[in-house]
Amino acid sequence: MNFYKKIIQTSLFKITSLNSFSVVLKIGIGLITSKILAIFVGPSGMALVGNLRNFLTSLENISTLGFQNGIVKYTAENEKNKNELQKIVSTVLISLVFLTLFLSGILFFTASFWNERIFGNNTEYLLVFKVLALVLPTYGLSIFLIAVINGLGKFQKVIWINIIGNIIGLLISIFFILQFKTIGALLAIVIAPALLFVITLYLVQKEIQFLQFVKFNLFDFKILKNLSSYSLMALVSSVLGPFIFLAIRNHIIQYLGIEQAGYWETITRISSYYLMFVSTILSVYFLPRLSKFQNNLETKNVFWQFYKYILPVFILGLTIIYFGRFLIVEMLFTKEFLPVTDLFFWQLLGDIFKVCALILGLQFFAKKMTSAFIITELFSLSVLYFSSLYFTKLFQIEGVVIAYAFQNFIYLVVLSLYFRKSLF
Repeated sequence: MNFYKKIIQTSLFKITSLNSFSVVLKIGIGLITSKILAIFVGPSGMALVGNLRNFLTSLENISTLGFQNGIVKYTAENEKNKNELQKIVSTVLISLVFLTLFLSGILFFTASFWNERIFGNNTEYLLVFKVLALVLPTYGLSIFLIAVINGLGKFQKVIWINIIGNIIGLLISIFFILQFKTIGALLAIVIAPALLFVITLYLVQKEIQFLQFVKFNLFDFKILKNLSSYSLMALVSSVLGPFIFLAIRNHIIQYLGIEQAGYWETITRISSYYLMFVSTILSVYFLPRLSKFQNNLETKNVFWQFYKYILPVFILGLTIIYFGRFLIVEMLFTKEFLPVTDLFFWQLLGDIFKVCALILGLQFFAKKMTSAFIITELFSLSVLYFSSLYFTKLFQIEGVVIAYAFQNFIYLVVLSLYFRKSLF
């Protein structure tokens, strides 16, 4: 009993519990949203939603210069040094304001180009990019604000922002999908994060009074230089990665059909629900800890804390999901999506490999190992892309999830060898 009491009293358990509530809520909201999408837009609409989400992921990271993990790291390191913290916040915020306004202008006047790249010849979706251009500045600022309070160790506040964002996203999605079908689903994806910015600003203002805290004379190019390595890492991972997924999906649409692409988007969507639990815990709890620890013994303890407490629960959850996959697909979507059940085994196996590798990959960001990260990430993305093309020829749509499992296994092996001193 004493052992369990000690676990319950740990900060990891408290954060995990609140995060679990947040993830369960988001999954519940995802169930509702997915069901509405399945009924009103079908597999083809699901594929278009996937294309837009990949594009937005890349755009969000470009609009923040990929500084998110760097902001967490330097805010955590300078939490008690007010002058340096003020300089970091001022420099990054001023830079992001000018960058997002510039990107908004480009996106607005090149909306037709991006519409053709993402949606093909469907000119009816041009409005989506016009609206996105107008709200884009709020995306980067929201991500920046959340990264700052994450670095300050306000884990619970970060999770509450996520909870509120999920609720806003649900309400917006229901209204727009019911009113406007496919274009409504696309507009909801674009508008919801902009509304979250207002909530985020309100909650963060209680921690830092940005109007008084940010000063133009504190702008320091040295800070941007220090953060530049994170930009390179983000360009490779969070920008190039979604474009690889976009290229794979377009390949599936061209050779297997848009419905098959919709099935892949569906299994990816299901996967994203349960991966949120792990990714949030990693970014909110484990990344700040790894950023502070310097020697291999401390790093090893963090790694094995993850493998000991988080990984077994995750694998148990995936086992339950696999045996309940038919029920899950019918509940989340419709019988039209039942072919997705054939994709579960390889997707779930790939996710186990991915989660095992994710904790190791955090070390790249925590210790700012730019070159090593870029090389391994480019290698991983190349394996994913070319193996997807190869396996889809052999196994049709199932080939893309086989390629996903193969890629994550190879990536795990590479990282285990690279971080063997910290791991073993």
